[in-house]
Amino acid sequence: MATNIVEMENVSVSFNQQSILQEVNLNISDDDFLAIIGPNGGGKSTLLKIILGLLKPDTGRVTVFGKQPGNPHNPIGYLPQHVSFDPDFPINVFDTVLSGRYHGVFKDYSREDKEMVAKALEEVEMGDFSHRQISRLSGGQMQRVFIARALVRQPKLLLLDEPMASIDPKMQNSFYQLLARLRERMAIVLVSHDVGAVSTQVDNIACLNQKLYYHGPVEGSEKGLEAVYQCPIGYISHGIPHRILKDH
Repeated sequence: MATNIVEMENVSVSFNQQSILQEVNLNISDDDFLAIIGPNGGGKSTLLKIILGLLKPDTGRVTVFGKQPGNPHNPIGYLPQHVSFDPDFPINVFDTVLSGRYHGVFKDYSREDKEMVAKALEEVEMGDFSHRQISRLSGGQMQRVFIARALVRQPKLLLLDEPMASIDPKMQNSFYQLLARLRERMAIVLVSHDVGAVSTQVDNIACLNQKLYYHGPVEGSEKGLEAVYQCPIGYISHGIPHRILKDH
C-alpha cells in the first residue's frame, strides 16, 4: 500500500509582495510518477525548493518523509534546472558523480563510494564515459551524468526540474525510458513548462500557476487541462512522446 512521503497543506509563498504560490495542497506517494506542468514563473521550481528545504513557506505545513524539509537524512535526489560549472575546469564524469557522495571536509571517499559511482554510471548508460571531461558531453549525456550524481545518494524521491530543456528531441524518448526504469524503486516528480513532458510513463499530472490543480491519473485529465489552459489540449503541446494529446 502506497504511503505519502511528501505532504503539503495550504502552502503559500511571496517574494517582494508578489505571490508565487497560493494555498498549495499536494501529497506525493512513495510509488508516484508525477508531472507538474505550468508556465515559466508559475512557481514550479519554488515548489521543489520547498520540498528540499531550500525555501520556507510563508504559511502552511510541509513534511517530507515525516520530517521537516531540509533534514539531511531525507533520501532525496535533485536535478536542478540550471547546473552551473566552469566548462574549462578539468573534471571528468566519474569525479562529477563522485561529488554526490561528499561527506564533508577532510573526509575521503571510500571504496563503497566509488563502487556506487560506477554502478550509477552503468545504470544511466554512461559507464564508458567515466574518464571524459564533463564539458565534452552533449546536453543529453550531461543530464544523465547529473542524474547519476543524484542516484549515488540512494534516493527514494527524485526531483527533476525541466530535465528535457537541454536534450535533443530525438534523445528524449531514451531519457524517458531511463526514468521508467528508475521509477521502479523510487518516486519521481518531473517539472516542466511543456505538456509534452506527459509521457507514457507518467502516472499523475498537476498544473501549477501560483495555484495548483491536481488532475490525478493522466487518462481522463484532458478536460481538466483544457479548463486550466482555456484552449483545446491539442493546441497546448508539441512534445514527444505523448498519449493524451490529440493529433494536430
